[in-house]
Amino acid sequence: MTLQAFNVGPVTLRSMPFWCVGNPLGDPFGGKVLPGISSVEVAKMLAWAAGENLIEATSFHDDDLVPFDPAHPEDDLDQKSQTYKTLAEIKKILSAAGLQVNTATCSLHGMTVFRNGGLTNPDPKIRELARKKVERTLRIGAMFGAKHYTYWVARDGFEVPVAVDWKNTFTWLADGLDHVYDYIKAKKLTNYVGATIEPKPNEPRGQMYLPTSGHAVGFICGKLKHPDFWGVNPELLQHESMALLNAVHCVGYLCSLGKLKFLHFGSQIKAQFDNDFPPLVGPEGLKETVQMFWALSQVGWKGLVEFDCHMLRAEGDPDHAEESRKAFIRNCVNGLSMAIELAARLDGKWQQGLTGSETDLAATMKMCGLDPKTIAARTVKR
Repeated sequence: MTLQAFNVGPVTLRSMPFWCVGNPLGDPFGGKVLPGISSVEVAKMLAWAAGENLIEATSFHDDDLVPFDPAHPEDDLDQKSQTYKTLAEIKKILSAAGLQVNTATCSLHGMTVFRNGGLTNPDPKIRELARKKVERTLRIGAMFGAKHYTYWVARDGFEVPVAVDWKNTFTWLADGLDHVYDYIKAKKLTNYVGATIEPKPNEPRGQMYLPTSGHAVGFICGKLKHPDFWGVNPELLQHESMALLNAVHCVGYLCSLGKLKFLHFGSQIKAQFDNDFPPLVGPEGLKETVQMFWALSQVGWKGLVEFDCHMLRAEGDPDHAEESRKAFIRNCVNGLSMAIELAARLDGKWQQGLTGSETDLAATMKMCGLDPKTIAARTVKR
């Protein structure tokens, strides 16, 4: 089965990753709300979403699909292993549904051994283990035909600056990411069209080594051997908003450099922890989200938008877990459709001579579908 591209506004495809659907809604203050769900069950739910014309693609961390055993880092190559059998079953489900795979991401944040970092860990044995886990993820991604490998900062960060080996840390990180390219080429993994960095300012560490999209681009262009292969997939509004940065500025900057490969999408209260609210959900960010999609249309960017969020913990219903997860998927897709529709109203045909404030109000009026004459009449009403 082959799904048709979405192709609405700047969005070509909609992707719902495994980690969003399988999230049991635990947090630092309380355990999981929803019962666990296997990777095969997640795959079936994604197939359902594709059948409902809600999504065309998905993505995963390696740990979302199969557990990692450091003693057997090549279990994915053994067709008799449970790892291989599970991967084959998931691939069959996704293929039958016509779902593309956008990214394969190596989880270097969950296992205790990586608590002080993965590719930047000061212990060379742990860096080597992280490299082996990345290689395994690249092979799994190749099995699914993933288009990108994504590195997100995970636990590559710090709390105590004077405990960091600043002379070598970024070289270790560059070595780890350069190895991604080298391994893809050496193993002839032709499915990968590129790789991306997903920056984040903090959490789970106090500080991350690549906190913003600007840091990521600088690192790519200044430290990596094959910068053309690498781009950025910002998580907006969440990650940039955590550092009080603006999503419209972020996508405009990345597009100007040709580095916006795809977009991770959700909502966020500025300067808080990573809320990961579904799109347009929460008390702020409506204008910023809509103007972000308007800006993408203005610069002519077209690409995949991938949800990177979870349902509100209060809305997880353990007695109706499947229905909760399906409602979450629908809410995400509806939020994206609303943002695209509202952005399309901002055609950019503003009256000449307006100030910045007047232009902003005129844009808001268009976004909300308000009649300027009605607003003017109410303004002067006595």
